[in-house]
Amino acid sequence: MSVSFVLEALVVLGAIVMGTRAGGVGVGLWGGLGTFVLVFVFREPPGEPPAAALAIILAVVTSAAMMQAAGGIDWMVYVAAGVIEKRPKQITLIAPLTAFLFSIGAGTSNIIYPLLPVIYDVSYKNHIRPARPLTVTVVQSGMALAASPVSAAMAAMLTLTEVAPYNLGLTQILAITIPSCVIGIVVTSLVVNRMWKNLDDDPEVQAKIASGELVAPQQAVEGESASSRLTYTKEGRNSALAFLAGVILIVVFGLFPQLRPAFAAEGEAAVPIDMTTTIVMVMFVVGVAILFLGRPEVKTVPDQSVFKAGMISAIALFGIAWLTATFISAHEDYIVSTIGGWVTSWQFIFALAVFLVAALTTSQSTATRTIVPIGLAAGLPVGVVTGMWAGALSGVYTLPANGTQIAAANFDLTGTTKLGTKLLDHSFFVPMLVMSVVTIAVGALIGGVFF
Repeated sequence: MSVSFVLEALVVLGAIVMGTRAGGVGVGLWGGLGTFVLVFVFREPPGEPPAAALAIILAVVTSAAMMQAAGGIDWMVYVAAGVIEKRPKQITLIAPLTAFLFSIGAGTSNIIYPLLPVIYDVSYKNHIRPARPLTVTVVQSGMALAASPVSAAMAAMLTLTEVAPYNLGLTQILAITIPSCVIGIVVTSLVVNRMWKNLDDDPEVQAKIASGELVAPQQAVEGESASSRLTYTKEGRNSALAFLAGVILIVVFGLFPQLRPAFAAEGEAAVPIDMTTTIVMVMFVVGVAILFLGRPEVKTVPDQSVFKAGMISAIALFGIAWLTATFISAHEDYIVSTIGGWVTSWQFIFALAVFLVAALTTSQSTATRTIVPIGLAAGLPVGVVTGMWAGALSGVYTLPANGTQIAAANFDLTGTTKLGTKLLDHSFFVPMLVMSVVTIAVGALIGGVFF
């Protein structure tokens, strides 16, 4: 192991740590600084900036924010709430699966915020400990973006695996991530249903009811349903349907590449345009459709939460991805010959690395661009990498510092959903570990056997 490799690795790790401490766009800024140090101090040639991934993020985020401005998220939440309320006794399973489906369609976990009070209301009315459905619903959103064709994490992953020699396209990625994530959610729901005391047997909750701090569940049943308080507009519904139609069209183009226009390069046969270009163009078409169907106020688009989160992801991704691309291209031979042997012998090291970076940065796309290129360069089968990647993204909920975790704890008036006081003693930790381990194992099996 050369001195330059160690020093440059410390630069990469230092940039990630400092970026994590800064948070948000600071991740990207520190990544850019790290790239500067590698190029100007260590004289390494700059790696390839993640232009393709950024193009996908910008196109998708713009269309998604258009949909949100038109009220599309409101309609999606209304539909999801209705599904959850139809089977209240199975809410620990139905709520996370429903949120998973809508997170896939929207390409963002932000959709679960307005669902959290609905989940609390339905579970409490039915004497179900709210922490059970709330924790599983929150944790699943960490890996749901690995199953969404239009998420920032998928944009980062697709641009890495779609190229030769891996040639793993969007539909193959989804064929690995969707079933493994669903199995992870189902198993976690079954485990969590056996965790903690039942609501009626919890002395802390019963004391709150006795003191009048909480309304008893049987009294709350007489009130209106949570979903009846949610509203949407026709324009919002139409904009959401247009966006979801775009998502379906992207999957269709991935399944049937012959539907994409083909062009011949000089001296080569005609080949269909790549999925990166396809996704960008489809999302711009969707954005124009939403302009007519949803009639959003375009000037409000930059103020939408989806747009702000997407721009932060884009900046963070740019800096970190450029940093890791520079480092890997400078030391690819060493990584393949040395680190590749470690990862091949103990494949869980790769999943652990993705998990830890996701935990430190709380960003699925950053973890993807930081670690996945190393796993691929080290020689891990692309199917195995994809399967483990999906489950490891749940690591973003290792620490109780995410907005969805804080929101879930605040919405749970019973106090059963706890943020803890010792970093790892929060209510989300065990569900997160179970979901990660199960999804990683199933994903690696599916990816290794079929791809």
